[in-house]
Amino acid sequence: MKPKVRVQMLIMFALLSFSIPKTGVSQSVEIRKAETAELPGGADCNSPAHWKDGKMVVFNSMGLPVRSDGSDQFHLGRPRAVFFDHYQLRTRWIESTWMDDDGTLYAWYHHEPGNVCGGKLTAPKIGALRSKDNGGSFQDLGVVLEAPAEPDCSAKNGYFAGGNGDFSVILDQQRKYFYFFFGSYAGDVSLQGVGIARMAFEDRDAPVGRAWKYHKGEWRESGLGGQLTPIYPTMTNWMRENADSYWGPSIHWNTYLKKYVILLNRTCCTPGWPQEGIYVSFNEKLEDPAGWSAPKKIMGGGQKGFSGTWWYPQVIGLDAAAQETDKSAGKVARFYLAGRSEWEIVFSKEGRQ
Repeated sequence: MKPKVRVQMLIMFALLSFSIPKTGVSQSVEIRKAETAELPGGADCNSPAHWKDGKMVVFNSMGLPVRSDGSDQFHLGRPRAVFFDHYQLRTRWIESTWMDDDGTLYAWYHHEPGNVCGGKLTAPKIGALRSKDNGGSFQDLGVVLEAPAEPDCSAKNGYFAGGNGDFSVILDQQRKYFYFFFGSYAGDVSLQGVGIARMAFEDRDAPVGRAWKYHKGEWRESGLGGQLTPIYPTMTNWMRENADSYWGPSIHWNTYLKKYVILLNRTCCTPGWPQEGIYVSFNEKLEDPAGWSAPKKIMGGGQKGFSGTWWYPQVIGLDAAAQETDKSAGKVARFYLAGRSEWEIVFSKEGRQ
């Protein structure tokens, strides 16, 4: 090859290499072993945390919530019972919290009525709470999300005959809306999966009737019985014994990726609500439900764990100075299942196709 031609070809190749965008490169996740850590209370749902007066406060729930606090997630004290202004609801699982600047603590709970299908199944609802004593006791502000369809007592999944539940809540960066990500188990299969609703920040003290579900590109369906468009649709109807669906979303803002991250359970495809695996999804904007990436598996299921399941994945951030919690984390965080962590989760800005 003549020197002049060779130089021209090298220049062209260099120009092309700068103009062709990278493909198949995105964020990725690594799960790596770490020394075991366990939250003090039994955990049958997401375990929310917040900081106040230099202490981390964590709630765990097994039908009734307990509260513990300490210098960080690894040094929490003995769990204590949480009190409510009424006990008309026999069960509450506190799954999300948010601390206001004035010290008011807002929380949201999953409730399972006991009178569904003769007590054999249930159909969960999501309600709101408020505390003036850092979560020692709560005022129940009422139910804010429930399903549109009547319970289906022919359901064969073993637990739910419908309902909305198994959720997490996060406030957007602009403090404009609280976003609810929840499991939708009711109605036609096109309405089942993981749905989204939102509530204006200023409605936090009077939330009943103020949450709106996302449906067909708009936020106009009432949280109380409205329709929805799932962001992760159910593949096989929840009413069948071989249901195939994502559920139990746990969301946080990742300060390293500058993106929101959701961890998901997936059940498939045999009786008994088995755990097929844990999945992850990413999005830069809460207001863009179509922006969530396709869920990618980060851990397989099919094993019996410490509490009998491998359900309820979540992260808790490690930076105490930045007051990281289950709602915020950086490049490296703790990865929990059912309140127990044997792993760290590491986020990368580059991944594999």
